[in-house]
Amino acid sequence: MKNNFKRNPIFNPKGNDDVAKRTIIKGQTTGLFQLNATKYQWATSLYQVMVGNFWVPEKVSGLKDDARMFHSTLTEEEQRAYKGILSFLIFLDSIQTVNLPNFSDYVTSPEVNLILSIQAYQEAIHSQSYATILETVVDSKDREEIYYFWRDDKILLGRNKYIGQIYQDFIDKPSDKSFFRGIVANYLLESLYFYNGFAFFDTLVDQMKMLATGRMISYIRRDELTHVTLFSHLIKEIKAEFPEIYDENLIVQMMQSAVEQEIVWGQHILGNKMPGMNRRTTEEYTKWLANQRLELLGIAPLYKDAVQNPYKHLDRLQDTNSDKGNFFESTVVNYTQSSSMNGSWDF
Repeated sequence: MKNNFKRNPIFNPKGNDDVAKRTIIKGQTTGLFQLNATKYQWATSLYQVMVGNFWVPEKVSGLKDDARMFHSTLTEEEQRAYKGILSFLIFLDSIQTVNLPNFSDYVTSPEVNLILSIQAYQEAIHSQSYATILETVVDSKDREEIYYFWRDDKILLGRNKYIGQIYQDFIDKPSDKSFFRGIVANYLLESLYFYNGFAFFDTLVDQMKMLATGRMISYIRRDELTHVTLFSHLIKEIKAEFPEIYDENLIVQMMQSAVEQEIVWGQHILGNKMPGMNRRTTEEYTKWLANQRLELLGIAPLYKDAVQNPYKHLDRLQDTNSDKGNFFESTVVNYTQSSSMNGSWDF
């Protein structure tokens, strides 16, 4: 069958912006951002949350305290994990910033294009956040090592190449299949790949270590949760409007591969000497999280025994009634317009 998967024209005078004619992809829009009439209400709700999450890394205080603690308190294993995990997070947000417009070029809903643009902006802010952390916390001689950790770490290089190739395949040969595969890869990146790294920083915080870095990560994670929501809806809209493109078997297969990669990487970079984390908890957490992300797409759990999160302190850190509930409070709160994400969209 002839593939008709084409990039949106900048301006299409023969297009039709009527909501009744609108589809998530392959629509015939004029190219105008007609936002007074929208089809996807989840996108308009998510827009409010994403805009309300505005923050800038320069307003997060305490990184100089982290710099002292990094050298005086963290073990060698914790320092290595700190550097390696930052390297992977830097890559993930870098590739998202560059690649998101490639997806948006094929989305034919202006309300969804709008929030994809906000996501790209947020990914760029995350990259600036990591630069701010590196500039303040680690020695200048170590920054290059962190950015290019993958040059000397074969496991990280393999992960980066795997993700990058999926995106490159879509750019080189855009088609129904490569687009859907790219969308699924994006969902896995946003919903799974970040989270063992986030759990590491949260575990340090639970031990009252590297608190400013943890604050920065908390705002990044808050953004990433909106990105998870965005791409889960994209996948579900494709399923509803283009069932011939949707491929549940591919999602499950890619999720399984992502879990295997994430466990190998997590166990590699965290080792078995990290207080509060070990090889067993890395595997349990990754599989539990994978089940949660599949459930969000309406897909049955892949790992029947992974029924609970082994990191109880993650819930405690986000419990505003706990002793450490105010940990995430900082100057940046003054720049945050939304008080809560709860209830703002439907997972």
